[in-house]
Amino acid sequence: MKKILLVLICTSLSVISNDSMKLFYISNGCSSCHGMYGEGIGASPRVQGVRAEKLLRYLKNLQAGKPRTAFGMVMVSFAQSMDENQTIQMAAYLSNLKTVKSTEKYELEFDQAGDGSS
Repeated sequence: MKKILLVLICTSLSVISNDSMKLFYISNGCSSCHGMYGEGIGASPRVQGVRAEKLLRYLKNLQAGKPRTAFGMVMVSFAQSMDENQTIQMAAYLSNLKTVKSTEKYELEFDQAGDGSS
């Protein structure tokens, strides 16, 4: 029952706080190590799409000063900077992250599309 309640809370908070968590994620440098979409970079783990319950447990362990690896010590101060509500919101936000494909077009692509600019 507790897990179901946690999932419902995380889901509802993710809708409300998606923009604020995205801003928090980017402005606090999370994307520097975990990638823009949480896909993980180098030794930094992927957090994108991981179950919210699992992420919440990891974040709470970090807040208690218990990283899973020595490299994870870097994360302790980041996790400790979040209050209880932010921790739950961040777990929900990360669990719902998806990689967004760029829709950027280059000059050559516009010419091939026949937009009349050539």
